[in-house]
Amino acid sequence: MQSGAPLSESVMAELDERDAVQLHQEDVDIKGVANIHDTNDLQAVKNEAHTEGDAKPSTTTIERHISIQSQLEVLEQLVDLNGAGRKSCPLCPEEKFKACYSHKLRRHLHNLHWKVYVEFEGQRMCICHLPCRNLKPSPGGDQTSGRHVAHYHCVVCSSTIARKTDMISHLKRHVNKGETEASYSGNWEMLCDEPAQSGQAYEIMKELGTNVQLLPNHTTPQKSDTYFNRKMKSNRQLVFCALAVLAEERNPVECLDAFGATGIMGLQWAKHLRATVRVTISDISETCVKMIRENCQLNSIRVGGASPGAAGPEELAAGEGDAIATVEVAKMDANVMMHLRSFDYIHLDPFGTTVNYLDAAFRNVRNMGIVSVTSTDTGSLYSKSPNVTLRHYGCHIVRTEYYRELAARMVVATVARAAARCNKGMEVLLAVALEHFVLVVVRVLRGPTQADEAAKRLRQLIHCQWCEERVFLKRGSLVDDTSQLPCHCHGSMPGKTAVELGPLWSGPLFNTGFLRRMLFAAVQHSMEDIQALVKTLICESDCTTLKSFAHGPSALANQVECGVVIKTLERAEDSGAGDQPGKRKTGEESGSIVKKLKSEASLEHPAFYYSIHRHSIKGLNMPKLNKFLQYLTEAGFRVSRTHFDPTGVRTDATLEQFKAVLTKYSVPSYAGNASAGHQGGPATENPA
Repeated sequence: MQSGAPLSESVMAELDERDAVQLHQEDVDIKGVANIHDTNDLQAVKNEAHTEGDAKPSTTTIERHISIQSQLEVLEQLVDLNGAGRKSCPLCPEEKFKACYSHKLRRHLHNLHWKVYVEFEGQRMCICHLPCRNLKPSPGGDQTSGRHVAHYHCVVCSSTIARKTDMISHLKRHVNKGETEASYSGNWEMLCDEPAQSGQAYEIMKELGTNVQLLPNHTTPQKSDTYFNRKMKSNRQLVFCALAVLAEERNPVECLDAFGATGIMGLQWAKHLRATVRVTISDISETCVKMIRENCQLNSIRVGGASPGAAGPEELAAGEGDAIATVEVAKMDANVMMHLRSFDYIHLDPFGTTVNYLDAAFRNVRNMGIVSVTSTDTGSLYSKSPNVTLRHYGCHIVRTEYYRELAARMVVATVARAAARCNKGMEVLLAVALEHFVLVVVRVLRGPTQADEAAKRLRQLIHCQWCEERVFLKRGSLVDDTSQLPCHCHGSMPGKTAVELGPLWSGPLFNTGFLRRMLFAAVQHSMEDIQALVKTLICESDCTTLKSFAHGPSALANQVECGVVIKTLERAEDSGAGDQPGKRKTGEESGSIVKKLKSEASLEHPAFYYSIHRHSIKGLNMPKLNKFLQYLTEAGFRVSRTHFDPTGVRTDATLEQFKAVLTKYSVPSYAGNASAGHQGGPATENPA
């Protein structure tokens, strides 16, 4: 019995050891299976995420912050201002701005948020006071007792930045990287974001009823061939109206957009003018040509040269009963294209100066055709780079108060020299100089006689550096003849006071008849953005303040341009098959044009303008601008406002006469009751 006890104990120990090993093995197996399941789940999640990442486009879908708006009305719609009761500000916390009534809240949104902003690509990043950022720590280091910091939300990457200057620098870095607001899904003109066939994401923008697709870096010309600038919308509409006027004279009009980029300008021509134009869009970039063809399909426009079976069902359904518009797209250099073919209308809009393409443009343009030139090299045009100006335009200019008109006359002079080299003259129909571009539209007159007449309009300008009086130097005068200046600075000031600028165009910059027909085209095609500008140009061309405009067909009955009556389509039908477009005019007609141009020289508007703020007198309150125009008219001068400068006055009065009228009707600022007694009338006689 004693020997059996140890045996049973050893057997029991072995059994316990075997059970422990078996339990340990079962635990290991269970953990292994669990690990396998976890690994499979993790791999499945990764695969699913990878699949979703491939399916999503490359553009992000970050929601735009409510402080980023394009219009004040949209900002006011964030809160119901028409309802009754007190309302809180959507961009301020309750402890900063308490709830108030609608009239006070509207004033708060306008003054505090809408006027304090950073603008980028047409969008305003208004200042935001919401707790979007971390609390600014207190001086003691306690963050809980700190305060929220006012900030701006980036329109591109949604980051929050407190300082306005830092936000501007931040946006410049985005532009240098080719990043724009296209990363947002809520742009004001964007219809959708889709991946292009090449793998890049693009956005679809709509302008004047025309859809075009844009790459994300379309605002950076150094990094994208398909450059597009939203700020040039007024330029595109002015060019469109000029082409619409030419389409009334001849049908069809062969027009060329020499620098297509996205092709939006040529597509607008074809989509709205239809069968009256034959549009050709050219670009030397393969990427641009491919995108232009895709934009044609997007607007249901047939690409010229394609087989009839290549047109899709959307193209065949384009236009209810109208003929499908056709656009010819060519991958060719602009100079080569203009040397090979003749056109009735040519538009040049390269990135920078246009001087390298003017000779080719005037080589084959048809008689009485139109050439429009858009120059965007504002650094050299606006006297910021005089060395570049001398290289490109062969002109010497300085910074003056009338620098924009100086730039326009310099571009016209360069265009006139290029036309004269091809034995062609020209008449300026339109010259506009705004912040971002200078647009010149000219009508081409074939023949050496017209070329000589245009060349005679190129003169030097004498500019006084003390009072900024200016006058064109008469032909045959001495180079240093400063006695032609109406001012007396050269006699009272020591040294040389005047500087010689030019050569510049000394003729008129506008044609009233052409501008009136442009206004009619702008009204007909619902272009509200440029109607006010065209009306200002009409007043400026007539040098009058009267604003009586006729939009109907009666306004187009007798439009005199280049000394002859331009026939519209209705007049051409009445006269039968008279003049055919594209044919040369006879010598008698050419001679009559020159004679009538000479007889109408007295009707030209005065050159240049004066800024009422630049020549104001210290210590005197100036009259209102409209009142001052009335005073100049009563004094017997021709006067009008100018689009070059909102405070400028175009008049045939000299600077001395201009200052005399301004001083006469100015009121002393220190006399409190003098302004009430005079009510804008003439001030007391000042011995000075």
